[in-house]
Amino acid sequence: MAALILSLFISASAGASWAVPSGAREVPFTQDDRDRLIRLEARMDGVEKRMDGIDKRMDGLDKRMDGLERRMDILKSDMDKKFEQMMTFMLWGFGILFGGMGVLMTTVIWDRRTALAPAVRKNKELEERGDKMERELKELNVKHSEIKDVLKRAGLL
Repeated sequence: MAALILSLFISASAGASWAVPSGAREVPFTQDDRDRLIRLEARMDGVEKRMDGIDKRMDGLDKRMDGLERRMDILKSDMDKKFEQMMTFMLWGFGILFGGMGVLMTTVIWDRRTALAPAVRKNKELEERGDKMERELKELNVKHSEIKDVLKRAGLL
C-alpha cells in the first residue's frame, strides 16, 4: 500500500514539473504601463464620484417618493371619507323621498275613501228610495190605468 502511495506521489510531482513552461520569462513593467494605471485610477475615481452623486440623487428621489406616497394615502383617506358622506347623504335623501311618496299615496287613498263614502251612502239611499217608489207605482198601476200608460211611455214598465 505504501508503495502505491509513493508511486502516485512521484507521478504527481513529475506531472507538475511538465506543466511549467520552460521558456517562461518575466514581463517588464514599463513607465507607460504605470501611467496607464494612474489614468485608469483617475477615471475610476471620477466614476465613483459620479456613482456617489447618483446614489445621493436616488436617495433624494426615494424621499420624495415616500412623501408623495404619504400624500396619496392622505388624499385617499379624504376621498374615502367624502365618498362615505356622499353615500350617507344619498341614503338619507332616498329614504326621505320614498317615505314622502308613501305618505302621499296613503293620503291619496285615505282621501279617496273619505270623499267617496258620502257619495256611496247617498247612492244607497237613492236606490232604496227608488225601489220603494217603483213598488208603490206598480201598486198604483194596478188601480189606475192612466198611470199605467204614463209609466209605459216613460219606460218604467
